[in-house]
Amino acid sequence: MPGVEISRKLLAAADNPQKDLAFVHIAGTNGKGSTAAFLHAVLKEAGMKTGLFTSPHLMDFRERIRINGERIPKQEAARLGQFLLDIDVGVQPTMFDYCFVMALLYFKEQGCEIVILETGLGGRLDATNAIDAPLVSIITGIGYDHTSVLGQTLSEIASEKAGILKKGTRAVLGSQKPEAEAVLRKRCNQFAIPFRKVETEQILPSEDGFSYPGEQPYQMKMIGNFQYENAMAAILAARELGRLGYPVTKQALHRGIAEAVWEGRMEIVSQKPFLLIDGAHNTDGVAALMHSLKELYPDEKFHFIVGVLADKDYQTMVDLALPLAAGVTAVTPESERALAGEELSAYIREKGICADSCQSVREAMEIFMERGKRQDIERKTVAFGSLYFIGEMKRELEKRKKMDENDHLSSICIL
Repeated sequence: MPGVEISRKLLAAADNPQKDLAFVHIAGTNGKGSTAAFLHAVLKEAGMKTGLFTSPHLMDFRERIRINGERIPKQEAARLGQFLLDIDVGVQPTMFDYCFVMALLYFKEQGCEIVILETGLGGRLDATNAIDAPLVSIITGIGYDHTSVLGQTLSEIASEKAGILKKGTRAVLGSQKPEAEAVLRKRCNQFAIPFRKVETEQILPSEDGFSYPGEQPYQMKMIGNFQYENAMAAILAARELGRLGYPVTKQALHRGIAEAVWEGRMEIVSQKPFLLIDGAHNTDGVAALMHSLKELYPDEKFHFIVGVLADKDYQTMVDLALPLAAGVTAVTPESERALAGEELSAYIREKGICADSCQSVREAMEIFMERGKRQDIERKTVAFGSLYFIGEMKRELEKRKKMDENDHLSSICIL
């Protein structure tokens, strides 16, 4: 049974909390999370109590359910989780189904004025599509991912993503390839859905942000020029909410875009030694990452740490990165779907690039830290791949920071 049908049953058994909430729904292949983060920050700055549901999490399950940036408290997650586990709907919901309904129950209880929902996989049959028509629907850039489920062509994938576009909503479309855009436009015309499109060619990068025709320049904390388009999608969506009577001001737009952060997306987690992490887990994501690295660090090459899943087009992903690679450490992520580091490193060596492999993130981090201690190496390190792999990297880095802090405190005590 599709996730959308299971979540409808679970929602009905939980007294349909979605009926008392207003939504912005986001689907797409890349950029959903960042767009949601930008919009969340803008609406928070506008003074609205805003719920945010995203997936997957990097380090803590509670990252998936937030209100104005604050994660759901552990005791609330435990209480609502137990409530849902005690409900028998005649089918077995997945963890994602439970998490989604838990989020809506929590958002309703806390009196959220608006909720931002990120789809899990696809759109038409996604658990989050059990809601009625949202106020605004956003479709970020569509590319090839989950092709075994969503379809082999961009048109087929776009048809699945377009399933969130319902009569009564307003749409914001990110930059799309022609085949995908044709499907989205047809869907909007079919249901008389007004839409606005991000005009990527009109975005002009600046030193600390970007400008757009008719707009005052926007400043950003997030790095990577692919984020400009995500920010503009959030801005256009916020403006649509403003037209519907929500208190979205120019000040809220600029402050929100400037303050927004999104972990695991071109995030610099260490300066000395330098480590940037990015959840680029498909070909479009890796292409965007490489383009941004060229813009930020012209003429530089990097040491890449890569952990990917075997069901991805990992050869194309790696091929996109190799022109900027001085060397690669291939890691086997903690996943049943993981591509073995040995297999990935062998493929890279065939391409003429030095590559080694690690059985775990911990081993990879030990090698990274040792490389960082060598004064003759100033090469920047960039880690990318599965979001779960990026989460592992962050957890391991946090452990090492705590160990260093404890060692420092111990040395002070000895002195």
